[in-house]
Amino acid sequence: MYKIVCLGPGPKFKGGIANYNSSLAKAFSDHIPCEIHIVSWSQQYPFFIPRDFEDTTSKSNPFSNKSITVHYPLNYNNPFSWRKTGQLIESLSPDLVIVQWALSIQALPLSVLSKYIMKNTRAKLIFDLHNIGQKENSILDRKLTQIGLKHAHGYILHSKMTKEELQGFLPQSILENKKVIALYHPVYDLFKPIKNFPKEDLKLKYGLKKNVFLFFGFIRKYKGLHHVIEAFAELAKQREDVSLIIAGEAFWDTLDEKKGNVKIKKWIFQIIKKIFLKKQEDEDNYKPLDLIKSRNLEDKVLQHIQFIPNEKVAEYFQLSDYLLLFYSYATPSGVESLAYNFELPIIASNIGHFQTSIKIGKTGYLVEPSNIAHMVEIMNHALEHPIEKEPLREMANKLSWKNYVEQIAKQFLHQS
Repeated sequence: MYKIVCLGPGPKFKGGIANYNSSLAKAFSDHIPCEIHIVSWSQQYPFFIPRDFEDTTSKSNPFSNKSITVHYPLNYNNPFSWRKTGQLIESLSPDLVIVQWALSIQALPLSVLSKYIMKNTRAKLIFDLHNIGQKENSILDRKLTQIGLKHAHGYILHSKMTKEELQGFLPQSILENKKVIALYHPVYDLFKPIKNFPKEDLKLKYGLKKNVFLFFGFIRKYKGLHHVIEAFAELAKQREDVSLIIAGEAFWDTLDEKKGNVKIKKWIFQIIKKIFLKKQEDEDNYKPLDLIKSRNLEDKVLQHIQFIPNEKVAEYFQLSDYLLLFYSYATPSGVESLAYNFELPIIASNIGHFQTSIKIGKTGYLVEPSNIAHMVEIMNHALEHPIEKEPLREMANKLSWKNYVEQIAKQFLHQS
């Protein structure tokens, strides 16, 4: 029996990477004969990041009836914990360690840890790459990424586009003699559709019209909620039968700003951003929800501006007719995968990953980025030409976790 370590955020954390790491561990437990451990951060980021990262609202246990052990030893702010985490993994004698990589800010601890694992264990160590270059374009991003990804036996990518990006981002000296496999972002099957879902009753309860569009997930500038609201405002002038749901947490608005320690964090964070971040990427003044009042949409938009607990995820997707992903930057998206799980078609920006993942007329439609008039045109077209469920089911089957972990095992375990 194999021993596998999934190194990344555990289920107590918010967000797609934590959900992904939990789903990965669960899929190995379900489909590969193995002993599974999640080795997680206890703190994922520098102490001055002014945000609450822990999920204190979800009540369901993703590992009920599963033999998956979760450890929380890795503290970004305590370098002594980096080595102790390595020693813990060494004591587990794993055959495979899969490291979740999404942010270059985690490069230093992950570099120390991956170097230790490669030196002191017989495990194959691979990075599961959600992003290569950062959306925020930090001037340190390339160097930190090279440092963080240097020590590995291989890399898992979620699209062919990401493979090309990796080859252009890392020098050949790092990629030399390393196995790179391009797979996909699997469907998030932690969230099950509700049987006999009372869609019409809930639409009546929430005051929703016949056709419902959904924006779901963390509110970040690159996800284009401002474009979603502006396009919906124009659409609502043309039709009386449309509603919009906005369900998700304002990413930088999770702490009480009146508290002294929060003020200190924000002050330090502001200094760091001025040094390393391009001005146009700063989100301090990003207030897309203000558009709802200025466009007189209060009675047409259902706002649940909070972290959505796992138990409530299905409700929003099953209430909706289309998911809107008007992103300005598109790598494989966890929200896109959620949509396939609920057989919900997508209207997305015609950029990056979406250009290959969205099959026009089959799984959704594409819009020109930042082009409000085109967004409205396609939203109208989508309502008049509904997407059939069968292609969405086929996409969900194609992006299954079973196939995903079997491919990893084939490439990194069975050939060991």
